[in-house]
Amino acid sequence: MITLNVNGVDYALLVDNRWSLADVLREKLGLTGTKTGCDRGECGSCAVLVDGVPMLSCMLLACSVSGRKITTIEGIGSVGNLDKLQQAFVNNEGIQCGICIPGIIVVSKALLEKNPKPTEDEVKEALSGNLCKCGNWPFIVKSVLEAAK
Repeated sequence: MITLNVNGVDYALLVDNRWSLADVLREKLGLTGTKTGCDRGECGSCAVLVDGVPMLSCMLLACSVSGRKITTIEGIGSVGNLDKLQQAFVNNEGIQCGICIPGIIVVSKALLEKNPKPTEDEVKEALSGNLCKCGNWPFIVKSVLEAAK
């Protein structure tokens, strides 16, 4: 049995001790916004915040984060109430296929919490662990910089 606080909601869950946090979020809690692009920690699409720090949920055993506060893309905004970062991605066409964007927004959210006015180079460095196979990087960086205004 593990306990998690996910997006402000407390859960007590019975999980296999081999399950990743990504598995638990998607399969047990139905939070499918967290993607498992590569499932081996290479693409960043599974990024979530664990106590405010970006981490790759496909590389974390769920039991290792028991008792911690988890924020997923669903906890950052909603369809009717977008976070300013999500709105900036809409405004700047920062979204293409959508596989990488949840992880990129989660990592960007952590960046802006720590550094509200990042430079372009700081945005690129923060997102260096995230892959966008669509080649949409200029619009992604522009979106994060707009959200920082």
